[in-house]
Amino acid sequence: MSSPLVIFQALADQTRLRILALLRDMELSVGELAQVLGQSQPGVSRHVKILVQAGLITRRKEGNWVFLALDNPEKAAPLYTMIDQWPADPELAADAQRLGSVRAARTAEAEDYFEAHAAQWDAIRSLHVAQQDVESAIRRLIGTQAITHLVDIGTGTGRMLELLAPQAASMTGFDRSPAMLRVARAKLTAAGLERAALRQGDLYALPLPAEAADLALMHQVLHAVQHPAAAISEAARILSPGGRLLIVDFAPHPRETLRDAHAHVHAGFSDTQIRGWFHDAGLACAQTIRLEGPLTVRLWMGRRL
Repeated sequence: MSSPLVIFQALADQTRLRILALLRDMELSVGELAQVLGQSQPGVSRHVKILVQAGLITRRKEGNWVFLALDNPEKAAPLYTMIDQWPADPELAADAQRLGSVRAARTAEAEDYFEAHAAQWDAIRSLHVAQQDVESAIRRLIGTQAITHLVDIGTGTGRMLELLAPQAASMTGFDRSPAMLRVARAKLTAAGLERAALRQGDLYALPLPAEAADLALMHQVLHAVQHPAAAISEAARILSPGGRLLIVDFAPHPRETLRDAHAHVHAGFSDTQIRGWFHDAGLACAQTIRLEGPLTVRLWMGRRL
């Protein structure tokens, strides 16, 4: 963070205080901020630049979108405590109400996406083991212990973050697709889980330091990956000692049509393959579960040695 003088200069403007208040509630794009504030995007961008320079917020590019979030909220906590003691501002209350339109727009976008892809998704879903059975198995393997930092690699719709949110102190979901991240953001917002961080990222080079997570997941991701061993090795890198990696994917199957119709690179994985990749990445295969179905699903839990 910058010096106190720079910080208070940045806050000496009503619009910038409004931006900070909105971002304390949830991550927003520049366009969404402009919508809530009733101002032009170039004007909002000028205010954003000042707040970024003061170290109060951070911005990141996601496809053609730029998203904004608080930067170092823990370090700035005394500042926010002080702001909360100030008299209530009617404009901030009105902004909070207008934020509901952003949540509604995100939900509508997610619904449109699912409707456009419903036929394709229904076809592949008919081959799967029932979702509730898979999620029940995931819960059994993970157990009820508290999770300090959950990382969902290839988060898709964000369902795994939603499933495990009650026991996770912090959560980060990575996906390479900006469209899927927008869907996940809408679904998690509707579920009241704005605290989940969603990031565009390469699963071969996750933008996280080593030992950053105590639980990582790859749910129905590995079959679409060109180099599974490298993806598992990178997931292992971010695990703290004793941290766990859960892989959920298909057992070997003969349905070659999935390669063309649904971009499957691999026709499932054997127990030997996964255990070998775990070993090479410094993980011990602790538990496995097999769920029979038209496409048999396997769950492998690895623990960092």
